[in-house]
Amino acid sequence: MPASTALPVSAGIGLRSPHVGRVRAERPLVGWLEVHSENYFVDGGPAIAALEAIRRDYPISLHGVGLSLGSADALDARHLGRLKHLVSRIDPGAVSEHLCWSHVDGRHLNDLLPLPFTEEALALVCDRVDAVQSALGRTLLVENVSAYVRFDDDAMSEWEFVAAVARRTGCKLLFDVNNIYVNAVNHGFDASAYLTAIPADAVAEIHLAGFDSSGDCLIDTHGARVAPPVWELYRATVACFGPKPTLIEWDTDIPPLEILLDEAAQAQIILETCDAIAA
Repeated sequence: MPASTALPVSAGIGLRSPHVGRVRAERPLVGWLEVHSENYFVDGGPAIAALEAIRRDYPISLHGVGLSLGSADALDARHLGRLKHLVSRIDPGAVSEHLCWSHVDGRHLNDLLPLPFTEEALALVCDRVDAVQSALGRTLLVENVSAYVRFDDDAMSEWEFVAAVARRTGCKLLFDVNNIYVNAVNHGFDASAYLTAIPADAVAEIHLAGFDSSGDCLIDTHGARVAPPVWELYRATVACFGPKPTLIEWDTDIPPLEILLDEAAQAQIILETCDAIAA
């Protein structure tokens, strides 16, 4: 009997290849798992077979990095078709993508590039979110991204842009707390303004990750433990929006599984504490 489809309101971890064997063999006590969709755009082989086996024990979230929702290029029909096939195969609890662009003139850039916060960009993104939701036949989660530049012609704040996408399309938000903290420090805004602007019922999932602070600005690396100020912002986020499924992301310098589970346990304590206070 497969695990429930729905993501539980608990902490999960990103499933990366070094840990697949142990997760299959040991079934660690973690609420759910998230994978990058594009890693499983295959018809067969060991990777998809392992994911299908793990899906029998855990709810799964599919997290995409390649739809390029903010690109002026047409949506990649082949990419979207492969995502739809994976969704039908895995039956995930959530399907998410980033509010960014990565395609231009038919070329794919291996990065999540920031959008200008203009009415034109907003209309384009909303049209593409609507198209993806229609194609998949389900609600998409969209994630706010870290950005190291701002545009002179921005007509609104980042949080106004993100909130508008959710309101206009009915999509849900994957609220990345680390990205908000990184952007707040790098661009000099108050992260609490972000929380105030976002409709609570739009937030469906939360991401936590680590950053690098060794240079002139913070860099979102997904390669370290969650920093203390990000934990504080996470507490404020849960207090504002209520407990939500929360993921520990770690994509570079991947540590032993025990470290990811320890980070997830810290998030779980915050979720349970806030839930108890609310009750």
